[in-house]
Amino acid sequence: MAIGQFAYANNSNRFLAAPELDNQHFALCGIPFDGAVTNRPGARFGPQEIRRASLMLCDGIHPLFDVSPLGHLGDAGDMRLPNASPLAEVRAAIQQQAASLMAAHHCVFIGGDHSVTLPLLRALHAQHGPVALVHFDAHCDTWSTHFDEPSGHGTWTYEAFQEGLVDRTKTVQIGIRSSGERAAREYVADQGGLIYTARALRGKDGEQLSPILDAIKARIGNTPCYLTLDIDCLDPAFAPGTGTPEPGGLTSSQLMTFLEELAPLNLVGMDCVEVAPAYDHAELTSNAAAQFIWTYLCGQIAK
Repeated sequence: MAIGQFAYANNSNRFLAAPELDNQHFALCGIPFDGAVTNRPGARFGPQEIRRASLMLCDGIHPLFDVSPLGHLGDAGDMRLPNASPLAEVRAAIQQQAASLMAAHHCVFIGGDHSVTLPLLRALHAQHGPVALVHFDAHCDTWSTHFDEPSGHGTWTYEAFQEGLVDRTKTVQIGIRSSGERAAREYVADQGGLIYTARALRGKDGEQLSPILDAIKARIGNTPCYLTLDIDCLDPAFAPGTGTPEPGGLTSSQLMTFLEELAPLNLVGMDCVEVAPAYDHAELTSNAAAQFIWTYLCGQIAK
């Protein structure tokens, strides 16, 4: 199969056991690439394990939204990528394949490391212009270079701002807590966006998150919005299977509240990245990721 086509998951390992993608409104696609990581590799195996974990949800109706994605969702399989090529070539292949999917479907992508989000935003920009961005992460990803590499999974937000792919004033980061110089840590806020650090969210859940959620919804309004979810936004107690775990993160409950309450935004796509199954013997991380993707899809269907 040539680069630029998709490799379909087998029938027993599609997300929610959904059918292959045809004319369904929602498309799920894997991006099995982790060539830009700076610590532990393994996120290329995230898509298959998240799909496997999702099979426990295949006959479930969401307890809040009272819907199921089944009947609305097709699995496009995994992108075929030139993994041994320079990052720019990999990203070009991702952008091309994503653009084809985005032209006909509301897409959810499963990574893969966080470098894959930049080509997804490039493809989205061609459709919508600058989009609002909700970014869940332990890391700011706003370095102009990362460990002397000019581009990677720690630079994509900076690059998206520089390329005008997102609306700077409608970019929101949630869960940030890693070490880093001030210029990077506060970059989004300095550009007019919002940052809610993990420290600021400690001990808050349920109704205590309402003022923050209201502020995010007011800031973004009806602007087309992309949601990117790095699983390491969670504390390693909830998601140990990731390449760069950072203690002191969000709880699964907090993240679920954010996903449920932000569902009314004009969301035009989502990715979930940095799930590295080899570092999680109990499959906590892939199960959490499957739940979050399922919740996102149900929230969109219930609108």
